Amino acid sequence: MEPDVLGPPYERQTIDLGTDDEGPVVATLVRRRAERPTGRAVLYVHGFVDYFFQTHLADFFAERGWDFYALDLRKYGRSLLPHQTPNFCQDISDYFPELDAAAEIIRKDDGHDTLLAMGHSTGGLIISLWADARRDAGTVDGLVLNSPFFDLNAPWAVRRPLAAAVSRLGRRAPHRIVPFGLGTVYGESLHADHRGEWTYDLAWKPLAGFPVRAGWLNAIRTGQRRLRAGLDIPVPVLLACSTRSFRGTRWHDNASLADAVLDVEHMVRYAPRLGRHVTLARFDGGLHDLTLSGPAVRRKVFDEVGRWADLVEDLPA
Repeated sequence: MEPDVLGPPYERQTIDLGTDDEGPVVATLVRRRAERPTGRAVLYVHGFVDYFFQTHLADFFAERGWDFYALDLRKYGRSLLPHQTPNFCQDISDYFPELDAAAEIIRKDDGHDTLLAMGHSTGGLIISLWADARRDAGTVDGLVLNSPFFDLNAPWAVRRPLAAAVSRLGRRAPHRIVPFGLGTVYGESLHADHRGEWTYDLAWKPLAGFPVRAGWLNAIRTGQRRLRAGLDIPVPVLLACSTRSFRGTRWHDNASLADAVLDVEHMVRYAPRLGRHVTLARFDGGLHDLTLSGPAVRRKVFDEVGRWADLVEDLPA
C-alpha cells in the first residue's frame, strides 16, 4: 500500500491487470482501516463517470469496526491511464479480475472473515453479476446496492429497439460515440461549485460525464438482460433507492430531492430477480447516490445500512 490522494488514513494499492487492445491496464484498491477492527470489511464499487471520494461513507463503516475498501475500476478515476478511453469496457465480466483480486487481498492478505460488497449505479449492476458468477465461491457475505443500474432511463422505444440497434453497432464499432448522455443536472446537484455540497475531481467525474460509446452500451444492455432474466445470488441483498426520479434536462429544485439519473421503478421491479433474500429500502428525498443526499436523508440511509449489516453479520454461515 502507498499513500492515497485523499491523504491519511487512506492508502492505495495498484492491481496490475496486464494489457488490453489499448495497452496496459490497472485497477486501484483504496483502504481505510478501522481503529478497532472486527474482522469485517466492505468493498465499495463506484458508478459510471465516478470514482471513490465519499470519505464520510468510509468513516461510517470504520466507526463501526469495518475496514473499508474502495475499488476504482479499470479506466476510472485513479486507474485511468493517459492512453485509455475513459470508463470504457466491452463486457461487464471485464471487471471480474479486479474484483476477484480485491476480494483476495481483503480476505487472504488482510485476514477478514466477513465481506460486504457495496455498489452504486453501474457498480451495483457489476457486483450483482459478479456475485452471481461467484455464487459457489463464498466470496461475499452480502450485497448493498445503492440505486443500481438495471435498465436505461428512457422511453420503451429508446430502451429496446433503438438501444438494440446501437448495441449491434457496438459489436462492429465499439468506440463509436452514441447520443446517450448524462446531462449536467445531476452533477450540478452534487458539486459544491454549483448547487451541491461535495468537492471532487471534475477531471475524473465531469459534470456532463464522458462520451458514451456503443461498445459500452452493448456491454451494459447485455448485463442488464442477464440480470432481468434472473440471477441466483445466494447471500442477502439490500437494494436502496429514492422514492422518485427526476427527468428534466434543465435545473429544477426537484432535482435535489430525487434520482436525476435512473428510473427508480426499474430498480424496484427487478429487485426480486437478484436472488431469494432481497430487502428493499426507499428514501424520500434521496439522490441517485443516496450517500450524497441531504444530511437528513443520509442519516436515514446510514441507519438502514448499519441495521441491515448487523443483521447479516448475525446470520448463520
